[in-house]
Amino acid sequence: MPEAVKTILKKIFSLALIFNALISIVTVAGIIHGYYRSYPHWQPYEPFLVNGNLFWFALAAAAINIFHCAAIGRVLHTGRFLFHHYVYGIFVIVIASIYVVFFTPVSLLSLFFVDDISIAVTIGRVFLLGGIVLLLDDLPDVSKRIETSLNWIKYKACQVKMTLHITQFITGIFAFYCSLSILFSTIQNSTRALPNSFVIVSLFITGITSLIFVKRRSWLNITPPKPKQPKLFVGQSHAQ
Repeated sequence: MPEAVKTILKKIFSLALIFNALISIVTVAGIIHGYYRSYPHWQPYEPFLVNGNLFWFALAAAAINIFHCAAIGRVLHTGRFLFHHYVYGIFVIVIASIYVVFFTPVSLLSLFFVDDISIAVTIGRVFLLGGIVLLLDDLPDVSKRIETSLNWIKYKACQVKMTLHITQFITGIFAFYCSLSILFSTIQNSTRALPNSFVIVSLFITGITSLIFVKRRSWLNITPPKPKQPKLFVGQSHAQ
């Protein structure tokens, strides 16, 4: 298989993992929102899920995974067509936002918190998340200030890499547990099989991905960002 094809496939794989992490975040956020609004009258997915607050661990697992999912594709040199990826991401976000505002019955702010699986609303969610994926994938190139901030975060992460390693393992286990709890609850009561299927699959992938990153010691292997050489000395280094 040509190297260019492998690179493109790896890039698509990276984007798919980021997309899955975002699906986990928004679906779990919707469940947590409903849980607190209905508390204590609704205990989600009982008796299989011990407590609804455990979804916070699943949400954290997805958020932590984004760092490594994006890193998979960020080291690949796929080039760009006309613009950086983030330009297309912003464009998709804007178009999707306009679509949601004018062509769906829900507001943009409540898009991921309403219990609506209609085709129109689902399309809005998918394209909005797709735009965010492209933006996150190319986030360091948006501005020097954002790149500096991300490097600072990475530097701080290197100082607590063991804590992050353990946290990823624990949250990944809970994401996997939440996925199984929803699965068993859905088997028992199949009236919400379709909407629950998205959460089940997404959290399952999030949990498995977390454990794979733990096995690969991804957090333990990260290194601090290299300081950039001042432009004044760039030409001199090349000359040497």
